[in-house]
Amino acid sequence: MLSFVQKWAGFVRFSHTIFALPFALAAMAVAARENRGWPGGRTFGLILAAMVCARTCAMAFNRIVDRKFDALNPRTANRHLPAGQISLGSAIFLCAFSGAGLIAASWLLNPLCFYLSPVALIVICFYSLTKRFTDYTHVFLGLALALAPVGAWLAVKGGFGFGSPAGLFASTESLLTWLGDARVGIQPVVLALAVVLWLVGFDVIYALQDYEFDKRQGLRSLVVAWGPKNALAAAFLAHIIMCGLLFAFGLLCRFRFVYFVGWVVIVACLVMEHWIARRRSLNWINLAFFRLNAVVSAVFFVVVVAEVIFRGGFRLR
Repeated sequence: MLSFVQKWAGFVRFSHTIFALPFALAAMAVAARENRGWPGGRTFGLILAAMVCARTCAMAFNRIVDRKFDALNPRTANRHLPAGQISLGSAIFLCAFSGAGLIAASWLLNPLCFYLSPVALIVICFYSLTKRFTDYTHVFLGLALALAPVGAWLAVKGGFGFGSPAGLFASTESLLTWLGDARVGIQPVVLALAVVLWLVGFDVIYALQDYEFDKRQGLRSLVVAWGPKNALAAAFLAHIIMCGLLFAFGLLCRFRFVYFVGWVVIVACLVMEHWIARRRSLNWINLAFFRLNAVVSAVFFVVVVAEVIFRGGFRLR
């Protein structure tokens, strides 16, 4: 049984869930603070189920549509489908089943999440096709990952919470109320943009491994289009802007010392990641890609939850 679980977890790279999940749970915590009460175990479980199902569906779809390229690439030839460890039919079943799981979990959360769940499925799966026709494939992957915090926010609040513009200028009080609502509503948007740019930066670094292979096969990316040096410069710029957005997110959420200490740690990790990426060694790139980015997401989650708990002053539901 353990071997069976390990095989399927390896097929969808379940360990990489650590990239998106902390941002989703952090968004859930901030949304819960605005609602003055933590979501119950049911809501938390459904958010977790939706996240796992969405990522499983996306990864299974990626492995299915890329199986021929994976078989040709020495780095990926040992993946489950090219190596025959998992059948194509089983992979398709897993993809369909997990996609249905996302829709079911969304239906149990609230109507808005349910109505948007097919859109989410299209976005997260569409990324796998983009390397065939655009150099900006990393942006599409970033958009797919950014759906995690947005989805968690909508699951808790049922909307962004910008407030109604009706009677906006009727009085100073109504204007201030709307501005307060807008400050809250823009929080998940800023966080989602930060996640997009974070993903763009580290996915460009990850793509360095397949630079020569992608050129030969006609697959597209910023690394192929601009060359490794220029692509790394673009990745560094993306991470600079991402750090600025995370700083703005902390201000919008009125976080204090703990969050900004974590922000400094995140900046340090990203600087180290780019220093390592310039070595161009496969082992070093894997270190930069997985371990440092896992630290980034984990630190972000810890400091956000700490701020929410210490300054939230609300109850469990």
